[in-house]
Order: sequence, then C-alpha cells, then structure tokens
Amino acid sequence: MEFLTDRDALRSLYREPHERAVQKELAVLDRHARAFIAKSPFLLIGSSDGQGHSDVTPRGDRPGFVDVLDDRTIAIPDRPGNNRLDTLENVLANPAVGLLFLIPNMNETLRLNGSARITADADLRGRLAVDGKQPTTVLVVTIQSVYMHCAKAFLRSNLWAPESWPARSDMPTLGEILKDQIAFAATAAETDDVLADAYAKTMW
Repeated sequence: MEFLTDRDALRSLYREPHERAVQKELAVLDRHARAFIAKSPFLLIGSSDGQGHSDVTPRGDRPGFVDVLDDRTIAIPDRPGNNRLDTLENVLANPAVGLLFLIPNMNETLRLNGSARITADADLRGRLAVDGKQPTTVLVVTIQSVYMHCAKAFLRSNLWAPESWPARSDMPTLGEILKDQIAFAATAAETDDVLADAYAKTMW
C-alpha cells in the first residue's frame, strides 16, 4: 500500500473546492453561529499535545451550555468527568483546538477552530454554574475560523433516523467492556452499578 505525502499529489485526486466552501469561513461569530451555539447541547473537541498525540473528547450539557463572551471568544465549562484531563493537558502543551457543534436532528454542524486557554476565574465559573454547582475550570477559546459544515455525513449515516439505530442490547454494557479490557475484581454488573450511581450524583 502506498501513501500520499505530497499536497499536490493529494489535490490532483480531488476537484477544487466550490467557491462557497472557501468563502463561508468567517473570522468571527455571526448571528447564525451564535444561534447554533445557543441551541447546541453537544460538541466534540479535537486537541493535540504537540508531539503527534491527538485526542477528541465529547462535551455535553443543557442546550446553550457554551457561553459566547464576544464575537471571537467562547467559554466551555468543564463538568465532572473521569479526571484524565486529556483535553486540558493537551491545551497546556498546544493551545490549538478544533470544535464541532451538533444539534439533535439537524444534519448541518458548526465547525470552529481556535486557540484555547484554561481559567479557574471565579466570576466565569459562577456564571456557568448549574443548580449552584460550578465547573472546576473553564476552557476559553479564541476563534480563528468558524463555518457551517454541510449535511452529507449525517445524511449518509442516517444518524438521526431512529429506524436505522441498532438495538442497545446488541452491544455490551460499559461494565462488560471494561471487565474484558481491564483485570479487576469487580463484576461487570458491579461496575455498571457504580457508573449509574456516578451518573446520578455527579453530573454537575
């Protein structure tokens, strides 16, 4: 198998992008981007530690959980998780991030690229509190580019079509997966119970 290593060789296999695909990239949040963020309950954050080790992490909360600070800055609260801190530690080494915002049952997505910093600012954490519970830190992203992404990936995958979804019972539980992957004494059912308890008590 041969691999492409040259941009010209890569570009020779594709048509030139349509003028709209180039011109749609903005440097600031317009009203449409702001409205999308306000309705989005879910995003993916791509980051890298600068040594070629990359990561994509999901973030989800009530719609509009990402706060727009101004036309070029957004704030993403860090809610309780597994404390691996993959994204946050990557940002300390390399601030470049890529974000993908989703809205359920909408096939178009919002893409945002920028530079991130981490703050534990008390005022901002208080502003982003849920039911009195503040995020531990906040990821503040300065926007470099923002644009809408077309629907083809979602149309091909039928992602929002319930009739295309596999039954959840066709896949093992997370407890069952971890039992196979990690040698620990707890049973799969015990692990699932621990996870369920954590979901109930430490969501925010």
